[in-house]
Order: sequence, then C-alpha cells, then structure tokens
Amino acid sequence: MITAIVQARLSSTRLPGKVLLDLGGKIILQRVVDNLKNSKYIDNTIVATSIDFEDDKIVDYCNKANINVLRGSLEDVLDRFYQIAKFNNVKHICRVTSDCPLIDPQIVDTTIKKYLEGNFEYVSNNHPLATFPDGMDVEVFSFNALKKAWKEARLKSEREHVTPYIWKNPKKFKLFNVVNGKNLSQYRLTIDEPKDYKLLLEIVTRLDDLSMMSIINFLDKNEDVKKINQQIMRNEGYNKSINEDIIR
Repeated sequence: MITAIVQARLSSTRLPGKVLLDLGGKIILQRVVDNLKNSKYIDNTIVATSIDFEDDKIVDYCNKANINVLRGSLEDVLDRFYQIAKFNNVKHICRVTSDCPLIDPQIVDTTIKKYLEGNFEYVSNNHPLATFPDGMDVEVFSFNALKKAWKEARLKSEREHVTPYIWKNPKKFKLFNVVNGKNLSQYRLTIDEPKDYKLLLEIVTRLDDLSMMSIINFLDKNEDVKKINQQIMRNEGYNKSINEDIIR
C-alpha cells in the first residue's frame, strides 16, 4: 500500500496562497489530489499542512472537498511527514508537493513501480539528477528511511525539505534515480511565482490532454508561452535553505 503525502502551505513568499488559486476552473491543490487518484498504486492521499493559522484555509477546503488532511510543524516539514506517517501507520510514502498541479500519474507510477520492484528505500526522478520537467517531481520512500532521517537530520535544509538527508547519504540508504529518455529538465511546470501561474493558465485553458508529453509538445510549438517563466531558477527554495543551514 502506497500513501501519497502532499505537502501544502499558504505562506509562500513569492506567490502567497498559491495552492488555493483557481487554475482553469479547479483549485490547484484539488488538481494535485485528483491526478494522484489516477495512480494505479496509490491507495490513500493525505494533505500535510501546518499548524500555522494561515493554513486553516487549507484544512477548511480539504474538509469541504472530502480530502484527508493533517497538520504538523510549519518549518520542520520532516517532522510533519514523520508524525503523519507514524500516526497513520504508513509503510510506503509517495511525496508530492502541492505546487505540482500538472503532476502526471504515469510519471508517478513509473517511479513507484521502480521502488516496489527494486526493493529500494528511496526512489525519485529528481535526485541526484533531474531529467523531468520541474513540476513532475516524485519521491517514493519507506517509513523506515523517513524515521532514520527524522532521527539523524540536523541541517535546516534537511528538516525543511524532508528528503535531502536520505538522498545525500547513498551509503546509508538503497537509492535509485529514475532518468527520462530525454532530458526535459529545462521545462518548468511548477507554480512558485506569478509567471508560473500565467504559464499554467495558458496550458490548462488551451489543452484537453494534460499528460506530460502533450504539454511538452504544446510548449515546443508555442515558444512565447514556453518563455514566460524560463528565467526562474529550479529549486530556489531548497537553495535558499542551504544558504541558511544551521546545526539544530
């Protein structure tokens, strides 16, 4: 049984409240949850938000939409994931962030399948090498790996972003990196800034098929749309955390 845990908060500095924005007639967080429902392997999805008062709106939305939601630390997201997984007796976790509204369930399933077949402790399609578009990021890992990271991780970047302690320690964990046949890492399909929102609106209003390759083909034929957010750096939030790292 694979449980998807979707990380969500409203206190984004670059685009506040982004996860509850309307994207082509559907809330961004709802798009993430609905796409995960189309996975062949995911049995349950939990939205993991924080105890911060701003995130009351996420809880209210999830309750109205019949989405499982639990709360934890705002800044120590590793602890949030660990406590939620422990409380729900989760053995295998698929981590997706709520800023990936176009996450392709086929990409999710490719990553999960490799995790299950290879008896790995952690499988992702973005560490150490990202060959999928930003916004198609999937991580699958065992509760035991999460627990070990929770006990041992000390740096801010390791606590704030959940999995760095795992993928930075290949001698401690059995890891695998899913690599795409063609490097598509230059495409940006996540939402972190207003320009991302503008690009995603173009995609969802002009396309019926929102699979990854359909989107890529659309962007290749519409360079003006593709260029909307191309100058934004990938993993800006994680890089900021590294610069602020302190030993806890």
